Amino acid sequence: MSKLLHTSSMVAILVVCSLTGVARAAETGQKRPNVLFIIVDDQSPFDLRLYNPDSKLDTPNIDRLAAEGITLDAAYHMGSFSGAVCTPSRHMVMTGRTVWHLPIGPGAKTCPPNYEQYSMAAVFNDAGYDTMRTCKKGNSYAAANSQFSVVKDATKRGGTEESGSAWHGKQVLEYLDQRESSKDDDPFLIYFGFSHPHDTRDGTPELLAKYGAVNHTDKNNLPAANPRQPVLPVNYLGKHPFHHGHPGLRDEVSVSGVWEKRDPQTIQNELGREFACNENIDIQIGKVLKKLERMGELDNTYIVYTADHGMAIGRHGLQGKQNLYQHTWRVPYIVKGPGIKAGTRSTGNIYLLDSLVTVCDLAGIKAPESTEGISFKSVLQEKKETVRDVLFGVYNGGTKPGMRCVKQGDWKLIKYDVMDGRVQETQLFNLADNPHEFIAEHGKNDPKLTDLAEDPAYKDKLAEMEDLLLAEMRRLDDPYRLWNQPDDGLEPPVIKKRRGRKKKPKAAVK
Repeated sequence: MSKLLHTSSMVAILVVCSLTGVARAAETGQKRPNVLFIIVDDQSPFDLRLYNPDSKLDTPNIDRLAAEGITLDAAYHMGSFSGAVCTPSRHMVMTGRTVWHLPIGPGAKTCPPNYEQYSMAAVFNDAGYDTMRTCKKGNSYAAANSQFSVVKDATKRGGTEESGSAWHGKQVLEYLDQRESSKDDDPFLIYFGFSHPHDTRDGTPELLAKYGAVNHTDKNNLPAANPRQPVLPVNYLGKHPFHHGHPGLRDEVSVSGVWEKRDPQTIQNELGREFACNENIDIQIGKVLKKLERMGELDNTYIVYTADHGMAIGRHGLQGKQNLYQHTWRVPYIVKGPGIKAGTRSTGNIYLLDSLVTVCDLAGIKAPESTEGISFKSVLQEKKETVRDVLFGVYNGGTKPGMRCVKQGDWKLIKYDVMDGRVQETQLFNLADNPHEFIAEHGKNDPKLTDLAEDPAYKDKLAEMEDLLLAEMRRLDDPYRLWNQPDDGLEPPVIKKRRGRKKKPKAAVK
């Protein structure tokens, strides 16, 4: 079958399935549900009190979503083959494809052509939904983004109404105003994205003051200490014990206000900036919730709150998102809407890539057959606790083959094969005993509160997890193998180096 015929057939099937769902809703007289999909940029779940009761962060509107919906305690992004972790992550959200089967990266050839036609907005458009998005620009799936009927994208990381998160909120409010004035009663899908709390974390003056932080720009001096700043994370370290494997990584060396510093004053100030940005996002969410309530649409809207990935900011001596510890591999995930019991919690064991098939399931729309996610509607409705037993993660945007992890039950394995073989490390954690993944450098006087990979008592468990990791790598078409794995006859993919922009010659100094 030709690619053109294959594409045309898939589109036809998708449209027929979507129209069937519309007809079914019309027959029953039910009003189809709306979807508000909220996604923030670079937020660890442990910023939020929902996941970390000791957090100082105030998020009353996110807390409201949790109180009126369900909070998932095991939501993950599958990983990245790029230093811009958000790029594969957002492709997975839009397509429901696994990390090695995306229309970009080493597995691009496995993806059907013109895949934007099967992405989130395209599916909902075909089902008769009005679709709108606002989010940052760049590091996402541009072709899929353009499928939304209304696109209001711009990168807004400043500390004013026009330059920060309020701008994204304003786009949604204006869109809802237009629907209201035109008496538009079609169901809607709104992709409500924010540019924060990704750096540069320039908060509003009021919220910076609340969290004792300043927009620090002086690389030669430390920011002032302030008792209102968030405390250091429980797994803070001044330095990671071995190289993370990505030399010159922007997030680890160039973030304004932090750079390569990991001292307590710098980290606490940056966390204060993060919290200021997080609370500002919460304020904008609150405005949209009130608007939906006034329009009479809130109770008929499924609302998802999540992030594209987590973030370190001092945890384990790291700063960025290019690691596989829980604070960065996990994401917050909250869902509120019709049929979801208020104030509930579940495990889930979901990936972000499960979002597309799940919101389709909730809306009564058939998801494209080429999606690889699993609907977790059954979890949201308390019919199941989890949708999968094993979770896999990858980061290899730096030196290859990079990092891998696998989790099953309480056990988690992380492996590092980086720096051209000079760093080959293995970590084994029991997350029931050691949820913060303390390692030897944290100096805990409890044999369970550390990495267990070198402990002979866990030799069999280590071997079991090693086998499980290899099985997942094979199942997911990982094109690489680690130092202690069979090579399976694989030839590592050739990575084309990005061409740098030619610098314009400087004008002669007169």
